[in-house]
Amino acid sequence: MGIQIFGAAKCFDTKKAKRYFKERKIKYQFIDLFKYGLSKGELANVKAAVSLHNLFNQDTGYYKRLNLQYIGSSSVREEILFKNPKLYKTPIVRNGKNATLGYRPDVWKDWE
Repeated sequence: MGIQIFGAAKCFDTKKAKRYFKERKIKYQFIDLFKYGLSKGELANVKAAVSLHNLFNQDTGYYKRLNLQYIGSSSVREEILFKNPKLYKTPIVRNGKNATLGYRPDVWKDWE
């Protein structure tokens, strides 16, 4: 499958992740998360690797406006996340069944 980077074009950590793989001449596919989101299957795979709770960027005003801190049901939280890509922590970097959130070169070096 190869490396997939799901992120926002203006996100600093997403740019650093793209640069990390580019400098090492490792092919990757970039998907603009805010434009295309994750499919249900991709979300399930990423969730299995990093957990649903970790996928949320709790520092955004959007998270607070939706009062997600008070929603306990994981199925409801997952549906809200699926429909609102701006709630994801970025970048999400996938390599098959493995996934990371944020800039994680310490993990990626094992993928090379």
